[in-house]
Amino acid sequence: MRKQFVRFFAFLMTMSFCFLTACAGETEGYPDEDRTKGLGTDAPVELVVFAAASLTETLGEIAKRYQTAAPHVTLVFNFDSSGTLKTQIQEGASCDLFLSAAQKQMNQLDAAAGEEANPDGLDFVKSETRVNLLENKVVLVVPEGNLAGIENFADLAADELSSICLGNDDVPVGQYSREILTGMGILESLESSGKITYGSNVKEVTTQVSEGVVDCGIIYATDAFSSGLLVVDEAAADMCGQVIYPAAVLKTSEHPEEAQAFLEFLQTPECQNIFEHVGFSMAK
Repeated sequence: MRKQFVRFFAFLMTMSFCFLTACAGETEGYPDEDRTKGLGTDAPVELVVFAAASLTETLGEIAKRYQTAAPHVTLVFNFDSSGTLKTQIQEGASCDLFLSAAQKQMNQLDAAAGEEANPDGLDFVKSETRVNLLENKVVLVVPEGNLAGIENFADLAADELSSICLGNDDVPVGQYSREILTGMGILESLESSGKITYGSNVKEVTTQVSEGVVDCGIIYATDAFSSGLLVVDEAAADMCGQVIYPAAVLKTSEHPEEAQAFLEFLQTPECQNIFEHVGFSMAK
């Protein structure tokens, strides 16, 4: 009887070993992604993007598309003037990707830009990721009705002009505006006669014109499109240079791979169509 019990116990142990070996073999040899398929291997990521205010509408639309392309990534935007964004980054604000409305603010954060462009030696930009993403145009816009009869930049020297809104000095659109007016030789006279009001970013300038607070304003073509304002003139390249929007991943990014992936997405034909619809062109 004892021998029969021993044989039966040995049989049970053998069958148990075979069963466990077979179960282990079901996954052995398969790639890790197959074993975890459907288990949500992409951890949720919150990607912080600092972008010039003139990109508000386009990036809002692109964010909707990116939910499909990268559902695990939540885009968090901070829109403001490039100068303000640059200062926030310099002071330690959390940011993964920076999109500036001018080279100046990006250069001031990029050690590779050289001492002349970056006198403080700030080193926030991953220079190898930096690209010239977009080009915009600087335009002269008027409110509905155009009561002052402004038809072009030359009319800004006329006595009939009572007020014009520009961006502040630290705002790229303001810097472009001052360059235009300085080249025309009328900036000092407009300032001394108190005809200039200022906005802290391009959206504030757009609002002043839209509400008829001023006779006209200088903004970007894309903001004129988004707000439905009448464009009466466009600045030529020799008046203020090219309006290039650089973009780069920051060295302080907590999610550099995801930031790079979104930057690459911004350069796809799908996003290009969105940018071009409102007046941007892809930088060359």
